[in-house]
Amino acid sequence: MSLSYESSGVNYDQLDAFKRACQKAARATAGLLAPHGYAEPAATRGESAYLIEASDHYLAHVEEGLGTKNLVADAYQAATGKTFYREIAIDTVATIVNDLITCGALPISVAMHAAVGDSAWFTDEARMNALVDGWAEGCRQSGAVWGGGETPTLRGIVNSDAIVLAGSAIGKISPKNLRITGDVHDGDTIIFLASSGVQTNGLTLCRKIADSLPQGYLTPIGHGDPRNYGEALLAPSVIYVAFVRECQRRNIKLNYVAHVTGHGWRKLMRLDEPFVYEITDPRPAPALFKFLQEAGPISQREMYATFNQGIGFAAYVSPENAEATLAAAKATGYDAWLAGRVRKDGQRKAVTIPSLGLEYDGETLALR
Repeated sequence: MSLSYESSGVNYDQLDAFKRACQKAARATAGLLAPHGYAEPAATRGESAYLIEASDHYLAHVEEGLGTKNLVADAYQAATGKTFYREIAIDTVATIVNDLITCGALPISVAMHAAVGDSAWFTDEARMNALVDGWAEGCRQSGAVWGGGETPTLRGIVNSDAIVLAGSAIGKISPKNLRITGDVHDGDTIIFLASSGVQTNGLTLCRKIADSLPQGYLTPIGHGDPRNYGEALLAPSVIYVAFVRECQRRNIKLNYVAHVTGHGWRKLMRLDEPFVYEITDPRPAPALFKFLQEAGPISQREMYATFNQGIGFAAYVSPENAEATLAAAKATGYDAWLAGRVRKDGQRKAVTIPSLGLEYDGETLALR
């Protein structure tokens, strides 16, 4: 029987319904910005970052969580004695700042939220210091100050041997014309930036697969990759701040960008307007994803609907800016390539991958 993300206990339909209810209630509070000299700009609700508008700049705010990836690190440490909490911390910062930059904001300050079930969690000094070092490194990669945090002990809510990692960030767009608004047009080029692996989405399903493997996280993934399953899963996420910053520095207009996390490649159609996002050069899936598909087993359709399949960030630009955008990505150390194009097809909204025979219509991504 083929596995799915829903069969592992994550139902996006239920989660997204709650998110839409929150957005509806939150819109009613927008007028409270006025006494502070700010306003809520159009089309910010439902995007990855929330914007607050002033006369000469925007502020951006994001709150994000790691999810369950640290449980993989815990299991791997129990099996090998090696801690991956430096990587886990970078992952957490990445989930926050990669959402923040989707509107064109550059991070200023990042805060940590680290909730434990028992304060004894911090007595493992190697693990604790790895977490601290990794968070600072994530901030350095983001060009942001580590501004503070909260470390509650939540006995009875969090398991005594576990930690729940999350955080928030503020950023700024100045001048205001650097805002990424979703100014997408028929014929725009889609550029992909590679991921490091699963990054931070789909880990509940990955953990379920580990439970079915005789060697668990020590299972070699093969396909030409020398790592075992745990090592491959725990590769730290890529932080894409430098790409957006460099595009701004070079005056390259990003019509829209997408942080490819939960919902897999369906996230490519996050923009509200109807377009078809046709991926003509998807590249072969990296070894880890081939292993996951076989070990599940997981259907190809479910793989692309759940995992990033080797891409962590996508940029939509005018064709005349495509080569300059690629050059900016490569100059800042990213593996990037021309992946497809945007098409206008009436009111149709979809992601299509013709070479794989896959298509996801707009109804499969209900975030607003």
